[in-house]
Order: sequence, then structure tokens, then C-alpha cells
Amino acid sequence: MTAETANAPLRIALAGAGTVGVGVIRLLRDNAELISARAGRPLQITAVSARDRNRDRGVDLSGFAWEDDMTAMAARDDVDVVVELVGGSDGPALTLARNAIAAGKGFVTANKAMVAHHGLSLAQAAEAQQVALKFEAAVAGGIPVIKGLREGAAANAITSILGILNGTANYILSEMETSGAGFAETLKEAQSLGYAEADPTFDIEGVDAAHKLAILAAVSFGASMDFDAVSCEGISAIRAADIAQADALGYVIRLIGMADVERDEAGVPALLQQVKPCLVPKGHPLAHVTGPTNAIVAEGNFSGRLLFQGAGAGDGPTASAVVADLIDIARGETGAPFSVPASDLVSMAPAEAGKRTGQVYLRFTVTDKPGVLAEITAAMRDANVSIESLIQEGRANDGGEVFVAMVTHDGPAGCVDHAVQLLSDSPSLTAPPLVMQILSD
Repeated sequence: MTAETANAPLRIALAGAGTVGVGVIRLLRDNAELISARAGRPLQITAVSARDRNRDRGVDLSGFAWEDDMTAMAARDDVDVVVELVGGSDGPALTLARNAIAAGKGFVTANKAMVAHHGLSLAQAAEAQQVALKFEAAVAGGIPVIKGLREGAAANAITSILGILNGTANYILSEMETSGAGFAETLKEAQSLGYAEADPTFDIEGVDAAHKLAILAAVSFGASMDFDAVSCEGISAIRAADIAQADALGYVIRLIGMADVERDEAGVPALLQQVKPCLVPKGHPLAHVTGPTNAIVAEGNFSGRLLFQGAGAGDGPTASAVVADLIDIARGETGAPFSVPASDLVSMAPAEAGKRTGQVYLRFTVTDKPGVLAEITAAMRDANVSIESLIQEGRANDGGEVFVAMVTHDGPAGCVDHAVQLLSDSPSLTAPPLVMQILSD
């Protein structure tokens, strides 16, 4: 920041005037004096771009220049920073990001898909141009987890990340707990309340959480971004019977993103990144996170356990994260987007999840006939899986199916995978088995 610009307004171009974009406009308007005092200079929107210029958004846009083509905002002389709130991993959002950085302008985004897929190349470009690239709002809405890990915990080696990273999935699972309703019924309710999109695939199949986890892994471990290496499994196979059984065993079910780094004898790192439904002990911090809330547990080697929790979406919380990034830029704070320079990010091979040990919950949907239970237990025996407890529930439906659930003793995950493979062609199974890791306290 030069002496001439130290007290000049930070001029902002805003791409996207939907729910979050309008939230940014209102926040900058309503808290203008506070924000200016904390930033050391005013923050001023100069240009806006959105799909429909004439739509009534409940805020006055007449004081801003309008651009029908949002990518043109990168070339405006009256813009210092571009904020992108449009979404999409590619297309105009990515073009805008590249053009803004190339033009020497700071770039702020809430676009987790774009950062997960293109964050490394954008970070390299931003560092080469010595401009800011910030994405606090891309992970966990209004929770300052990126800043907390990148700055507050900067002195620590982060050893693991566990998180509830998708509010839609968490709302569905926690509502199934309290109501006893099934998945499909609860999903419809979430859609009617606005917690789930008309097409909820990214949320319920774990893709949205996987985008966020890839970003957190890069920030936490200095790992080169590798979204394709994230193992991803959703919640659509979970039934009310699984929720009830977990409760009886002392657990709740949550969609968990988890990441950590392991090293071999030569010190070569491998990165575990997976999103999957898990049984969480009721004493664990994540067990008490209900509704459309996000929470992340990070373990630092000196700080110990850190818990970040709050609203994972919504106009106010997400706008808060966007404006926090803008305040940093107004102060002249840029820094490496992923904690260390992009050139220092380490490319890590995926860790072999099958070598990890722990307890597992398995649920089989099977035909109600003699010999099925013996077939399942034989597969467990042949795969060297030790069973701690086994439960046979009543009928799953009117088609003569029943649920068989079991909890294993501690053992390699690969053995459980092998047992499932042995049963893959069994005519006794009417659906693929549900396999859920049991987290430790």
C-alpha cells in the first residue's frame, strides 16, 4: 500500500447480487463507520454485475456502475478489488478471477468449487502479481476457520482436521434423530425450509464438503491442492433404523470431512482426505452440532484441540466473511493464500485408508431367509474381521427384507473392505452394505 492510497477508499467491484451479494452491500452500508475504523480506510463498492439489472433486491444499486459482463470489471480503472459471488468451478467466475489478478487487482471469493479445482494456479498468479487472493467465505460461511488456521494457529503443526462442513446434510441427519423420520421425508422438509436446493446432489452426496475439505487440507498441511484425491461418500443410504441403532450404541451419525498426513519410514508424506458418514461418540464436540451448522475440529501440536463452530451459510454469515477479507486487503494484509507460498506447497500421494485401524459399523439389507446371517459372519471371518456386537432388526419394508447391523472390534479398514467385497455378489443382499467409521473420542 502506497502513502497516496493509505487513506483512500478501497474500491470494490461486486460480481453477483444474489442473497450473499446483497448481504455484502447491506453490511458495508450498515456497519460503514465501524468497518472504516477497523480497516483504516473506507470500503466502497463502485461497480456491480448480476444477471438481471431490474430485479428488486431490496437494496438500492443505482449508486453503482453496472456491468452486464462481469468479466469486464477486471479492467475498470475505478476498482481495486473484485469480489466474486457467482459460483461455478469454471466459466465466467474463473475468467473473472484470472483477469482480475492479471490486472493487478485483489480477488475475494466465496466460490469453494473454483478454489478447490483452481486454487493452486490462482495462488501462483496472485503471488506473481503481488495481489491478494482470499476465500474465507468459501469454507464454513461466517466461521473464521481459514484465518484461524492460517494466522491464529500459524505457529502450530496441524496434525488433523475433522469437520461438519455441509449444513444441509447436518440438518437432515439431526432432524432424523429428533423426528424418527426417514431420509427422503426429511430431505423434502429441508427443501421446503430452504435448507436444501431443488437439486441437493452436491450437498447430500458430500461433494460440497469435499470442496471445503480440500481447501482446509491445503491451508492446514501445506499440501498442494488435489480435489480428485478426496474420497467422497454421501448420506442418501442412511435410514431411520441406522440413526436409532447409533443412538442405542451411544453415537450420533454425522457427515464428516477428515484429513491428516502420515509419513512412511523415509519421511515421505501421504495425505488422507475423505468425506463420509461416521458414528460420532456423544461426548465428542461434533456430536452436539445440529441443524444447518458447521464445525471444524483442528488438532495443533502446541495449541491442542481447536473448535470452530457457527453458521455455515446464509447472507449475513457469508457476507461477514467476505467483508473480513476486504478489511484485510484494505489494511494491506495479503500473505500466501494457503499459509505458505504456492511454490512451497507439497504434492502428497493419497494415503492408503485401508491400513487405518478402528471400529466400523456395518448395516446389511438382506432377504429374510435362513442362512443369511451365517453367510455374513463367514465373510467377516474369512476377511479377518472381528465382530464386537451384532443386531438383527425387524423387517426393513413390506418386501420381506430385514436389517442386519454389526459393530467390529478395532481392526484394519482394508479387512472390512475385503469382507464387503466377498459379499458383493451375494443374492442374499438386496442393497449395497452401509459402512461407517466410528470416531474415537
